[in-house]
Amino acid sequence: MLLIAAAALGLVLANTPVGPAIIAFTHVSLGYLTLAHWVTEGLLAIFFFIAAIELKHELVHGELDSLRKAAVPAAAAIGGVAVPALIYLAVAHDQGLGVGWPIPTATDIAFALGVLALVGRRLPSRVRTLLLALAVLDDLIAILIIAIFFTSRLDWLPLILGVVVIAAFALVGRLRLRPWTIAVLVLLGIAAWLLVALSGIHPTVAGVALGLVLASAPGSVARHALEPFSNGIVLPVFAFVAALVALPSVGLGELSPAFWAIVIALPVGKLIGITAGGSIAIAMTRSRVETPPVGDLVVVAALGGIGFTVSLLMNQLAWKTNTALVNEGTIAVIVASVLAAIIGSTVTALRSRRYPDA
Repeated sequence: MLLIAAAALGLVLANTPVGPAIIAFTHVSLGYLTLAHWVTEGLLAIFFFIAAIELKHELVHGELDSLRKAAVPAAAAIGGVAVPALIYLAVAHDQGLGVGWPIPTATDIAFALGVLALVGRRLPSRVRTLLLALAVLDDLIAILIIAIFFTSRLDWLPLILGVVVIAAFALVGRLRLRPWTIAVLVLLGIAAWLLVALSGIHPTVAGVALGLVLASAPGSVARHALEPFSNGIVLPVFAFVAALVALPSVGLGELSPAFWAIVIALPVGKLIGITAGGSIAIAMTRSRVETPPVGDLVVVAALGGIGFTVSLLMNQLAWKTNTALVNEGTIAVIVASVLAAIIGSTVTALRSRRYPDA
């Protein structure tokens, strides 16, 4: 609800008389970056740092600690990326629009889990576990997409130095937590972020790398310390800044095909792709490992269409040189995520009726 409120506030303010002044303020340069870029490249790195810690926990101790257990969420995640991308390309096949294919491929962990917590309290814990594993893998794929497809230049010297700093971060993270070790970890984290940014790679990738190399015990401490800040401030501030777009002064028929591709591909593509990919994995592994019922998988697939945070980031990266497409893409992501939330809430509520005593 906080994410929706922040995005709605940004969208409303951007289309009032004070909107142009607010948008201009976010483009004010503050040293290395503009204010908006400090949010999307700086603050958002904290969100990805926490997501990476969660991913590592699942890989080491959780639902992804063996190939058999990871088969269903991994296949579902791959299907949930491939099908929306294909639907997007089928709808937005005009020249120059194909670069937007990653936008509908992301699932928002916080948003999707929030809807499940509100509507699906009676569902067994395996549904939340499957959704979490799927969303974490989905975020890993998103990071790979950002690193591979949205890196236009690569400066090797700062990248190599960044790797060295990340290795030092990993070594210090294995020491006993004391005030001085925490201070060193913070300084090394900032240095790694800056070096990765200077290398030409999106600096949120640094957050992922730092989260993956951090030892489990300090990682758990960092996650619990930073998660309230991330959920309560980082994500709402990002949603507000990302939603500061002027509504297109055109009719529905004049909107870019990219707009309609995102609106269709995110809720529909995720529902089809996650269900299909997960169902194939269930059929192939049923005799060797406990698998979730297909009905539970459909719940996860419906909620997986809530793209929001990472989709908004993908949108900004894809159309960074085209303000009109950034605006249309932002509105499309918001519309698609709200539609997915409605569909997901409905499917979850219907499925919950099967578990009255859960």
